[in-house]
Amino acid sequence: MIKGSTVRRAEHAIDSVFLDRWSPRAMSGEPLSHEELLSLFEAARWAPSSGNGQPWRMLFARRDTPEWPVFFGLLASGNQIWCVRAAALVVFVSRTLHERSGRPSVTHSYDTGAAWGHFALQGYLKGYVVHGMEGFDYERARRELGIPPEYRVEAMAAVGRPAPTQVLTAALQARETPSDRRPLSATVCEGAWRLG
Repeated sequence: MIKGSTVRRAEHAIDSVFLDRWSPRAMSGEPLSHEELLSLFEAARWAPSSGNGQPWRMLFARRDTPEWPVFFGLLASGNQIWCVRAAALVVFVSRTLHERSGRPSVTHSYDTGAAWGHFALQGYLKGYVVHGMEGFDYERARRELGIPPEYRVEAMAAVGRPAPTQVLTAALQARETPSDRRPLSATVCEGAWRLG
């Protein structure tokens, strides 16, 4: 698997793990055990959250299990092309109400994003491919996975063991490289808004 630091350059000093982690699509189709996946969920469990509310929930299916066709069927056709070789599919969900007070949570998506980041980074550190996506049917996911109304479907991810890019279509092979980021000056400013 390509390390992102071979093509990415940071503007400021950071640990190389942040450059090296990226979202490939080439997966081998080999299974991951339940225990191997739990390592990623365990990392997500330790993400920070507002008031320690931990609003994230994660539903998953491993390939070759009865749950797999339901999860796979939620994917957009463009993602099915490469996710067919994933070892697992994960749906990330957030609780929109504080569990203790029942009041609306303003940071539920933000907090669940932190859990996703921990999940993705742990997967990278374990040598897996972890690729997040929005290309799936959110309403069908809610309905077919029985997600209660006080939860929001946030995103989906594919996890698997890496494979050579040749397992992908020619069009996907051309895209199978770590992406760059916009300059920090276009994302961050001190004081009031001065961003484009």
